[in-house]
Amino acid sequence: MPPSSSSTLMPPEAAVLLVLVPLLPPDEVSPGTLSQASIRALQGRLGPAIRVLKIDEANYPDVVRSFGTPGLPACVLVRQGVELWRQQGLPDDESAVCELLEAARTWQPAHG
Repeated sequence: MPPSSSSTLMPPEAAVLLVLVPLLPPDEVSPGTLSQASIRALQGRLGPAIRVLKIDEANYPDVVRSFGTPGLPACVLVRQGVELWRQQGLPDDESAVCELLEAARTWQPAHG
């Protein structure tokens, strides 16, 4: 049965912004940690071209480590396994959002 709303599905060619967040003790909250509301707001700013996906070091330590970022939080934009853009910290200003959209827009798949 098809999903009731196709607006929740991203096209397979959509870029994915991986938001890598640090492992924190349960009683500690980092000022840079993204809440679900922040993730939704960022997704709204980026639109359908980029899917925002929060990757928590507590749940996915191997995935977070595999990117070799010197510090967290960090963001990595990928499409079909190709890294397009990376930033230490969160894309919280308009210029970072524009860079993300441009990186996603200009990417061309390898032909072979």
